[in-house]
This record gives sequence, C-alpha cells and structure tokens, in this order.
Amino acid sequence: MQETGTPQQATGSSHRFHKFWIKITALVVGAFGPVFSLGTMVATAEPARLTLDLLSWPIDGATTYASPDTRFLSALTGGFLIGWGVMVWALSVWVYDKAPEAVRRTVVVGILAWFVCDSTGSVLSGNPSNVVFNIIVLLIAIGPLWRPASH
Repeated sequence: MQETGTPQQATGSSHRFHKFWIKITALVVGAFGPVFSLGTMVATAEPARLTLDLLSWPIDGATTYASPDTRFLSALTGGFLIGWGVMVWALSVWVYDKAPEAVRRTVVVGILAWFVCDSTGSVLSGNPSNVVFNIIVLLIAIGPLWRPASH
C-alpha cells in the first residue's frame, strides 16, 4: 500500500467511491424531504399520505393527512430531511477530501442514530412494519461506508 502525503492526495478508487456514495446517501435522505414538504397543503398531500400508508404496511388508506397538526409535522419533517440531505452532500463536496474518515464516520453515525430512533419510535407507535423499510434505507444509505476507504 502506498502512503499519501496529505488527505487531499488520497485519491484511490475506494476514496473516490466513498465520496460518490456519500452523495448517494445525501440523495436517499434528502429525497423524502420534498415528499413531506408537499404534505403541508391538502392539494399536494397525497404523496406524503401514501408514503406513510406504505411505511405503516399494509396499504389500507387508513393514514390521512386531514389534521393540520399532521401537515405541520410534515413541514417540519420535510425541512429537516432536506436540510440533512444538503448537509451530507456539502460534507462530500467541501470536507471529505480534507477529512475523509471523519466525514465517513459522521455520516454513518448520523444514519445509525436515525435508524435507532426512527425504528424504536415506529415500533412504539404501533408501526413495526416500518422497521423493514428502515433496514432497506439503512443498507442503501450506508452501503460501502460501513468500513474505511483504502487509499
């Protein structure tokens, strides 16, 4: 294995692939943001309602977006998800080359924190089927980031 002088010079294929995958993670996280942001208005709430109906399997139409409180929570959720996705993207663009291992660990720990909290809340709220969907998102979002990049 060849030593690299600085983090900026660490440009091995694994390094480049991790940097690329962090962008995939950003898209996976951020993609849910617009869906839930649209849930704030009755006229555009159907994608958010259908997403929640799917995640609380089976799809049965029992999930509604009739309550203003639900639409408000959807606005908050959408905003957080868009912001988190943009932040992860920015880490890949502006920070990763300077501190690849720190960025990788930060993204992995953030995804794991989401997974534990979201999955626990899903079970406690009577929606254990969402844990299955969370596992799929977890595996896609972390992908090869579960281990350090080789230089």
